[in-house]
Amino acid sequence: MDAIVAIVALLSILFYFWTSLNVARARGVSKIDAPQMTGHPQLERAVRVQMNTLEWLPIYLITLWLFDVFTPKPYGGWIAAGLGVVWIIGRALYLTGYMADPAQRSTGFITQALSCAILLVGALGGAIWALVRGG
Repeated sequence: MDAIVAIVALLSILFYFWTSLNVARARGVSKIDAPQMTGHPQLERAVRVQMNTLEWLPIYLITLWLFDVFTPKPYGGWIAAGLGVVWIIGRALYLTGYMADPAQRSTGFITQALSCAILLVGALGGAIWALVRGG
């Protein structure tokens, strides 16, 4: 794995950690202690953003790494990393939009989903190409 891809993967995990802190902040503001998950819209939104990010992480990270592995060097790692940065930006847009109004989450969701789709198609295409070439 290219170092740049590893850095972006770790930044993605830091973003997920940030969503956890956002849940803690919402708990503090709403005065709702764990294990309760409902009762205040900001807490419910923060929990949903965190869970949605967690749901997407396996898809995103696996396709990020495999895109890097199966795309030609020297550019494959940089392209994967760039798509990873787009994913992080999409998730940040999702978070800010969802926290303001759940109806405003679409731009962020579409951005991160397209990034994952490109990573998935690129990784799958690269793996198939490697198989066909005997690799």
